[in-house]
Amino acid sequence: MKAVIVCHSVSHGNTRRVADAMAEVLDAKVLGPDEADPAELAEADLVGFGSGVFYAKPHPRLTEFARALPAGQGRAFVFATSGLPETPLTRFARPLVRLLESKGFHVDGSFTCRAFDTWAPFKVAGGINKHRPNDADLAAAREFAARLRDVRGPVS
Repeated sequence: MKAVIVCHSVSHGNTRRVADAMAEVLDAKVLGPDEADPAELAEADLVGFGSGVFYAKPHPRLTEFARALPAGQGRAFVFATSGLPETPLTRFARPLVRLLESKGFHVDGSFTCRAFDTWAPFKVAGGINKHRPNDADLAAAREFAARLRDVRGPVS
């Protein structure tokens, strides 16, 4: 299986660490949106899209990249890191999942975990989740990737 992960990690490298953990399992190449070639993604069996969360949504750069992709793609998954927890009303991956599905991707699942965050109000206190993603988070990311690799149906 050929897998590619498109990851936009800007603040502390949190999302890149998760992408690298998944890439180990999937034997995937990890690229930034500026490096990724839509033709290469079209040839992949599985494409991951991940970023940190900004105002309860994926980073605009990753969203712009996904919006510019041609229609008719294959299997995909979405992942995100965030200082704050998801709630039923703020599912971080939801906007990107919907966008990818509108492009023809079959989104097999999404993964999120908490991460070190120094966004404005947290900066005063030195940030939150200082040791995240931790070993358990990265192990969970690897397990998620293994399910994607091993199972052909939806994974959550």
